[in-house]
Amino acid sequence: MNKAFTRETDDGDDDDGDGAETSPGLPHGVRNYITPGGCARIKDELEQLLRVERPRIVEVVHWAASNGDRSENGDYIYGKKRLREIDRRIRFLTRRLDLAEVVDPAARRESRDQVFFGATVTLCDERGEEQTYRIVGVDETDFARGRISWISPLARALTRAREGDRVRFQSPSGWREVEVVGVEYVAIEP
Repeated sequence: MNKAFTRETDDGDDDDGDGAETSPGLPHGVRNYITPGGCARIKDELEQLLRVERPRIVEVVHWAASNGDRSENGDYIYGKKRLREIDRRIRFLTRRLDLAEVVDPAARRESRDQVFFGATVTLCDERGEEQTYRIVGVDETDFARGRISWISPLARALTRAREGDRVRFQSPSGWREVEVVGVEYVAIEP
């Protein structure tokens, strides 16, 4: 049959899939470690979607549906699609919060000289250049701001390292070696 005579749908828009969206980057069965600031950002986004954005779109869809023919009603079609996107994002954020285990790096009392989740680590690379990274949850990763996921190759290699240790890790450009110059635990701002 000619494609012009078939109804195209957004297959998969409403389903939850195989759960891949539930935990991108997280090993199976592992808690979603997150800092208090990261948890607050997720809760804020969820609240914004539930209290502001979704009700606004529902109102638009209701208004558009009351106008009659829905088959060519752009407001109705776009609104329904946007509602599916919002609902999918709400489900995703809710699952992430269900898996979340909030870890406050500033509250760490033991082994403050060793690298663990939440540490701010200053490194010196092969060229003598220093970089500072914070080890955060997968939902907080922002390489441009120096925030790397606790499951990234660099963070895994740094785990349990102390100031002065040299660490080898596999980067996208090949094996690299860095020296740990400093380790500190501070509150991570949102």
